[in-house]
Amino acid sequence: MSDLDLPLAGIRVLDLSRILAGPWCAQVLADLGAEVVKVEHPQRGDDTRDWGLRLSQPEDEKAANTCYFNSVNRNKRAIAVDLGQPDGLAIVRDLAARADVLVQNFKTGGADRLGLGYEALSALNPGLIYCSIAGYGSDGPEATRPGYDLVIQGESGLMALNGNDDQPPLKFGVAIVDLFTGQYAAQAVLAALVQRGRTGKGRHIEMALFDGGLSITSYYGLEALALGQDPPRYGNAHPSIVPYGVFQASDGALVITVGNNAQFGRFCRHVIERPDLADDPRYATNLQRTVHRDALLPEIEAELRARPRALLLERLAAHGIPGGEVRGLHEALRSQRTRQAGMLSEADDEAAPAVLAPPYRLDGVRAPLRHRPPALGQDTDAVLAELGLDAARIAALKSGGIIG
Repeated sequence: MSDLDLPLAGIRVLDLSRILAGPWCAQVLADLGAEVVKVEHPQRGDDTRDWGLRLSQPEDEKAANTCYFNSVNRNKRAIAVDLGQPDGLAIVRDLAARADVLVQNFKTGGADRLGLGYEALSALNPGLIYCSIAGYGSDGPEATRPGYDLVIQGESGLMALNGNDDQPPLKFGVAIVDLFTGQYAAQAVLAALVQRGRTGKGRHIEMALFDGGLSITSYYGLEALALGQDPPRYGNAHPSIVPYGVFQASDGALVITVGNNAQFGRFCRHVIERPDLADDPRYATNLQRTVHRDALLPEIEAELRARPRALLLERLAAHGIPGGEVRGLHEALRSQRTRQAGMLSEADDEAAPAVLAPPYRLDGVRAPLRHRPPALGQDTDAVLAELGLDAARIAALKSGGIIG
């Protein structure tokens, strides 16, 4: 698939964000074909260049590519500009004047103080779609409070729905609030681009991590409101479907999801060879199975532990019952399924040896990995030349520490 075939080909995005939610939003747009320019400080770079497993080994460790940074910055170009200097701000304002979309996650009021707020930039570029991402709503008492995924997981109740009832609150394995809020932000940007096609006008999109965290609670959130208290926690089991969850075979863990009553009958008769359970009136419907889960699940678990995983998976597949083995993360990434899907791109590249591919398929073809995650400032000269700066001016800006 050529770059011109991608849905957002020709759309210019200026990514002034850092860490996770904002860069994720910009990466979604980049995966779909937008030309994304990421702006970082010449010395410090994005905070995530200093987080997690380091891949490249530059003289300044804060300029390294890390797995964390690479996970949210594929398909982007990168420039290094000091926004604390007037000439640096002028460069970014010039980029904003020709951009279709700008993404930023400064603390509330920070962009305005730099002259990079929506009002200032939309005066330069009335068609600009400007996306702000913060921890909390800009019109509330916590507008200037920093937003961190882990804090919001606690405040939004997400930790209270994870794990089992006999465990303390448990966070998600990844920064789920940041990732979902970034995805929501990208959806809003796409909607605004569609509207701009009708009106010619840009608009200001505001996203808050707290709002994103509450949205993720989904049906659990509505159940809490209906109950007037927190719903029970079931760990790897499902609150409303039985049997559904992670179970132990004689030689490993597997997932079994019995989604309806017909599947339950086949599961009992053909997978665990217990027709008596299928015929027991206590288990005739899913609603009854959830009421009597404490009696039913020990019977099922005993039968599963007595059989090898391969046999159980074979029987589940043969009788149309969804199931799968529980794999380690490395095992899953190295699996034949991952290779066949084309979800992993590997190259002889110290800074980005392995990168996950975009998850989007368009007309049956996966959206391409057009740019591996960039080194700090690697595209500065090229982007500034596109703005009309000559080599002498670029050299002067470098010598002044304004760009890197």
